[in-house]
Amino acid sequence: MILASKSPRRKEILEQLGFQLKIESKDIEEISEKIGIINQIKDISCKKVLAVAEDNQEDYVVGADTLVEINGVALGKPKNKEDAKRMLKLLSGKSHRVITAYTLINLKKNINITNSVESIVYFKDISDEEIEWYINSGEPMDKAGAYGIQGLGAIFVDKIDGDFFSIMGFPINHFIKTLNNLGLTIKSLDKI
Repeated sequence: MILASKSPRRKEILEQLGFQLKIESKDIEEISEKIGIINQIKDISCKKVLAVAEDNQEDYVVGADTLVEINGVALGKPKNKEDAKRMLKLLSGKSHRVITAYTLINLKKNINITNSVESIVYFKDISDEEIEWYINSGEPMDKAGAYGIQGLGAIFVDKIDGDFFSIMGFPINHFIKTLNNLGLTIKSLDKI
């Protein structure tokens, strides 16, 4: 299976289940003309995977995209330290949605599935000192919403409602259900 993503977190989640992955990603413009945040994130996920699948028509290609949404505002990866600080201050003491869309494509088998999973994350009040410490760690710079739940950013999280792995970047349980619906079992995963 080809993972159309440079994300080490997505790679780790899939490899833990035994997927034999080849990593291949293409740079695409991550914008969508679709209406609504969920439709946009699904569209971007599909575009990322399709760009790789077109060069690998016989392979299963999987990828995903994650964003954080608070009060109707989508937060992607921060552009710089100031942007990360702005995002963390916005999230401090509030709940927000984390939406991860994933896509599975096999052009030869005419498979093109995109789904999304939403979770709610509740943040504690974060002090300016904690924000500065976290930004200086470098961790928030490549993550939607400027934090990683599986890393140092876990100290900001009071609780979650939803799928931890979706918040981390890939909803593995939902993905396995999708594979099962296609007639692929856990025993056949190493053949994908």
